[in-house]
Amino acid sequence: MPEDSFGEPSGSRMPNGGGGGRDGSGDGRLQVLFALICLVFVAIALRLVYYQVIRGPQLTVEAENRRSNRIELVARRGTIYDRNGNVLAMSEDCRTIYCNPKEISEPYLTAEILAEHLGGTSSDYVDNLTADTTFSYVARKASLEEADAIKSDLLDKDLPGIYYLQDSRRVYPYGAVGSQVLGIVGIDGDGLSGLELYYDDLLGGTNGEMIVETGMNGTPIAGASASVTEAVDGTDIVISLDINVQRVAEEKIVEGVKEYKAESGSVMVTDPKTGEILAACSTPLLDVTDLSVVEEGATSLKLVSDSFEPGSIFKVLTSAIGIDHGIVNPSSTFYVPAYEQVGDDLVHDDDERGYDMYMTLREIMRRSSNTGMALVAQDEIGPDVFAEGVEAFGIGHLTGIDYPGEVEGIVKARDEYDGSSLGSMAFGQGLAIPLVQMVRAIGAVANKGVPVTPHFLISKGTEAVTWEPGERIVSAEAARQVTDMMRTVIEEGTGVAAQVPGYDIAGKTGTGEMADLGKGGYLESSYTSSLIGYAPAADPVVLVYVGLNGTPYLAATSSAPLFSSIMSEALTDMGVLPAS
Repeated sequence: MPEDSFGEPSGSRMPNGGGGGRDGSGDGRLQVLFALICLVFVAIALRLVYYQVIRGPQLTVEAENRRSNRIELVARRGTIYDRNGNVLAMSEDCRTIYCNPKEISEPYLTAEILAEHLGGTSSDYVDNLTADTTFSYVARKASLEEADAIKSDLLDKDLPGIYYLQDSRRVYPYGAVGSQVLGIVGIDGDGLSGLELYYDDLLGGTNGEMIVETGMNGTPIAGASASVTEAVDGTDIVISLDINVQRVAEEKIVEGVKEYKAESGSVMVTDPKTGEILAACSTPLLDVTDLSVVEEGATSLKLVSDSFEPGSIFKVLTSAIGIDHGIVNPSSTFYVPAYEQVGDDLVHDDDERGYDMYMTLREIMRRSSNTGMALVAQDEIGPDVFAEGVEAFGIGHLTGIDYPGEVEGIVKARDEYDGSSLGSMAFGQGLAIPLVQMVRAIGAVANKGVPVTPHFLISKGTEAVTWEPGERIVSAEAARQVTDMMRTVIEEGTGVAAQVPGYDIAGKTGTGEMADLGKGGYLESSYTSSLIGYAPAADPVVLVYVGLNGTPYLAATSSAPLFSSIMSEALTDMGVLPAS
C-alpha cells in the first residue's frame, strides 16, 4: 500500500479511532520542545544581561587595556628661590625610557646598548626587556644626552621596541647646601621631606596622561591618535633662606660638632621682626645630590622634630615674666645661697660657687645662676604667674612653622606642678621642647614683646604670603629691660665669646643637662649647650640660635664662638653695618 508522509499505510486506522490517529502525545512533545526552546532563550538572555550589564564595564576596561597603554605624564615641579632670587632647586628636562617587550627582537644586544649609556650591566635590563607585558620601564629620569645616545645606537642597529617620554628631574645649583630645608623629591615626582613635602601641593602641579592605541601584540599603531591630558606644571615659590648664611651655618655646625665632641648640633637664623628664617640645619646634614647614603635623622630638622631641655636660655623668659608683672626689675637684689632647695634636690651653679652672695637680677643673668633664678621664681614670681607666662610664650605648643614633623614637646600644665616644677623650669630644666619654640619666644622679646611665626615661605607664584604676628606677650618696656640684661651677658658674662666686633648684641647662654633615656635622671657631663641672641640689640634684624647636643662642653666655650661666626655672616648679608 502506498504510504503517506508519516510512513503509515493509507486507509489504516489507529486503535479506538480517536481523531485521525492522535491521542494527545504529539501535543505533549511539542509543549516540551517549546519549553526547552524558551529555556534556551532565557539562558541566552540572562547570559547577555550578565556580560552586557553586570560584567560590561569591567570587560570594556579590559578590552581597552588590551588595545591601549596608559602612560603618566609627570608635571614639572615649581622652582624654589632664596630671598635674593638665587635658584635653590629647579626641574630640568630629561627622559623616561620604556619598552614594549613584544617588539624587542634582540633583548641581549639591546641590553648591552642600554648598559653602555645608563650604567650597570646588560643583565640589569634583560628582565624588563623580556617581561610578559607590553609596557615596562627601562630607566627613569635619564639625561637628554643619555637618551639621545641610546636612540642613535638602537637606530643604527635597527633594534626596535624602545620608547621615550618627556620628563623632568630636580637639580640643585648650590649642591647640597640647604638640603634639609629643601627636602627630597621621589622618583615619581612627589615631595618626600622638607619643603618639597610641606608645599608639595604647590610645587608638584598635576600629572597628565597619554593613552596610546596598540595592536593585538601591544605594538603602538602607526598613525593612530593618542589621547593626551596635558600635565599642569607646579608653582614657583620664594623662601626666606639666604644661601650664604645657610652655607656658613652648615659649615660651622659641622665643625662645632666635631671640635666639641657633640652628638649633634642645630642652627636657626631668623629675622625676629618678621619670623623669616634665613638659615636652618641640624646634623647629620642631608645631601640631596647623593641619596645613596642617608644617615638617620638627616631628613628632618632637630629644632622642629626633637625635644630637649632648653637650659639657661629659659632664664630670659622667667625674667621677662617677672618684669612684665612688676614683680622684679634688673636692679632687684636677692640673697642667693650656694645651694637652693628645689623639691627634693639641691640646685647649685655651674661655676660651683660654694658661698652665699647678694645678686641683682642682672647679675643672676650675667653669671647664669641657677640658684638665683630658682630663688626668684619660687620666692617672688610664684607658680600661677609663672605658668601663665610660660603659656603666653607658647611653650609646649606648636609654633606653626611651615616645615613637616613639628612636635609640641613635654611641658607641665599648672595643675601638674609638683614641688620641683617651678624652681627647675625657671632655669630650663624639667621640660623638653623643640628649640624652635625658644626661637619664637625669645624672638618675641627681640620684637618688643610681639611674637611672630618662624617660617620659610615668602611668596608663591606672583602672590606674596602674609604671616600675621601673634598677640603681645610682654610689654615693650619689659622686653627692653630684658634685652639690656642680655647685653650684659654678651659684654661681660657667660656669652663673651659670642661677641662680634663693632656690633651691639643681646644674648643668653644655656647649658641643659641631657636626659638618660635608659636609666632615668641625667647623663654625667653631657649637655645641650646653646646660645641664642639678636643684633643690633636695640632694633634687631637678626636672631641666631646655636645648640650642641650631647657635648661635654659648657655653652660659654662651645656654642658661643660658633654663634659669633654665624651672626657675623648674617649681619653682613642683611646689610647691617658695624656701629664702630
